[in-house]
Amino acid sequence: MKYMFTISLLAFIGLAATWQVSSIDFSPEDNVQDILVQLGGEALPHTVNSNIEGVSVEKGMELLTTGITTKANGGKTKKQSSHFLCTSCHNMLKEDPDLAVADPQARLDYAVSNGLPFLQGTTFYGIINRTSFYNGDYVKKYGDLVEDARHDLRNAIQLCATTCAQGRLLEEWEVESILAYFEQTGLKMKDLILSEVEANQINQAISSGEDQDMARNLIQSKYLQASPAHFIAPPENRSKGPEDISQVDIENGAAIYQHSCLHCHENQRFSLFELGPDKLSLKFLDKHFNKYNRYSTYQVVRWGTSPIPGKKSYMPNYTQERMSVQQLEDLKAYMASSN
Repeated sequence: MKYMFTISLLAFIGLAATWQVSSIDFSPEDNVQDILVQLGGEALPHTVNSNIEGVSVEKGMELLTTGITTKANGGKTKKQSSHFLCTSCHNMLKEDPDLAVADPQARLDYAVSNGLPFLQGTTFYGIINRTSFYNGDYVKKYGDLVEDARHDLRNAIQLCATTCAQGRLLEEWEVESILAYFEQTGLKMKDLILSEVEANQINQAISSGEDQDMARNLIQSKYLQASPAHFIAPPENRSKGPEDISQVDIENGAAIYQHSCLHCHENQRFSLFELGPDKLSLKFLDKHFNKYNRYSTYQVVRWGTSPIPGKKSYMPNYTQERMSVQQLEDLKAYMASSN
């Protein structure tokens, strides 16, 4: 009898241990895409082809941050662009506190708190989890070039390299290396804002094999698969400003200047036009803010600039989702405060 009781107790302990393991089916460090596949989802179309010689995560990171890396034979590549780095316009780290919302003010606050630039392009962090690129109004800027890049990350990388960065076409192993880096920086479950109830629902779907569609939809609702992009014009009356903006925040404008304008223009880091944190720079910008020239902040933030003859360097524009109407007015107020 004692023997049978011992066996029953051990069996119970075994079942309890199994239940405990299945109750924590995903961990905060698990990749979102791995969990989606575990829940019956399909692999993303931009999985890295690691069979190509020379492909590596490290080379991908070097191309993104320096524009140069090492070839398979040991020689150095030609610089991807003489004018820009990928990090001129894109962060490498998470930049939104809530990945399901395109909120430029929340992004600016997050950038200030974490020492990040406030940039025109979306972050590379989690880009491997997206299914659409060059969204919304970018077709107005790049026309038919967007067609091949909209749902193909490889083509989106090449469009950015050749047209946005005004550089050379990347070789196949270079593109795959960049994809390898993107895979390493895919979204993790800890990046998603999940309640305890939602986490339990996902765990239950993993362990039981039931309600997998629900679980996948729940996970995908926690981040944007495509970043919205809408081009907007400066206010019709530039001197008066937008009619629906009654108050401005000078400190907010100062943060934009520090984390956006100076990122490219201080010491001519990525621009031929130099700015600094000094009053002289602010006074110059304030003088031209409302004008219709390449020194007008209204003009360049909303429309960007064209390359100067003989120079391919230019300024990309900010969409409404990357700098709001309110933020641009806050920036204007900060520049005016220099007088």
